[in-house]
Amino acid sequence: MTILLTGATGFMGRRIVDELVRVGEPVRALTRTPERAGLPDGVELFAGDLERPATIRDALRSVDRLYLVPAAPQTAPEVVAMARAAGVRAIVVLSGAAADDEAWTDRGYLAVERAAERSGLEWTHVRPGEFAGNWLGWAPAIRARRLVRRPYGNAVTQPTHEADVAEVIAAVLTGEGHAGTTYTFAGPEALTTAEQVRLIGVALGEEVGFEEDDPVRAREQWIRDGYPAVFVDWMFGVWADSARDPAPVNEEWAALVTRLTGRPARTFGQWAEDYADSFR
Repeated sequence: MTILLTGATGFMGRRIVDELVRVGEPVRALTRTPERAGLPDGVELFAGDLERPATIRDALRSVDRLYLVPAAPQTAPEVVAMARAAGVRAIVVLSGAAADDEAWTDRGYLAVERAAERSGLEWTHVRPGEFAGNWLGWAPAIRARRLVRRPYGNAVTQPTHEADVAEVIAAVLTGEGHAGTTYTFAGPEALTTAEQVRLIGVALGEEVGFEEDDPVRAREQWIRDGYPAVFVDWMFGVWADSARDPAPVNEEWAALVTRLTGRPARTFGQWAEDYADSFR
C-alpha cells in the first residue's frame, strides 16, 4: 500500500510523514519545493502543486490512499477525479471542527470534503479543533515582550496538539473501517485565551502577561497584517460568543483521540513544553 501525502512539507504534513515513517508505512510526498523538503530517507518525493492538477499526475500512479489538504478547493474536483482515474482507493481529507459553520460553505474545508464525497471513492474527513500551533504566530511578541495583547481573553477553545492530529490521520490512513466517516476531535481541556498564555509562561518558567485588546483596534490591525476581513469577522465573532457563553470541554472530541490512537489526547501544557524554545 502506497500513501500519497499532499502538502507534505507543511506544518501538518511533515508531522504526518514522520508518523508514517515511524510506523513503517511507505510514504510518497508531494510538495511544491522538493529541493527544500528535507524529508527522511526512504520517502518518495514528487514535485507538484494542487492548484495545477496536471503536475500531480505522476505522483498519483500506484497510490492506494491519498491524504488531501484543503489548500486548493477550486481544483479539488479535478484532483479527486484524477485520483480515481489513477486507481486510488480512498481519500482522507484534512478539514476542521468548524467546517459546518456557514462561513465555510463552498470555501476551504467544505469544498474539499464535498469533492471527496462526490468522487466515488472511499472518503474520511478528519476535523481537528483549533491547532495549539496557532500560538506560534505569537512567538515574536512573547519573545520580545513576554506579553500577548488580544481581544476576548475569556473566550474558550479546546486546543489540539498537532502531534495528536498526525497520529489520528496516520491511524486513518493505515487502518480499515473508516470509510464514510467524519472524525471531529480536540484536546482534553477547554481553556480561555488568558489561561493558554499563562501555560506558555509555565513552560518557559517565566510569567507571560496577557492584556485585553480592543476588538475594533485589533480587527483593523489583523486586516492590515493581511488577514481577510471575512475571516477576521468570523473569528472575532466566534470569540465574542465564547466569551459571553463559554462552552465546557467536549469529552467526546477528546475521547476520539484515545479511540483512534490508543493514547490520551495531549494537554495544552504538554504542547507549550514541546515548543518552549520557540518562545524563549
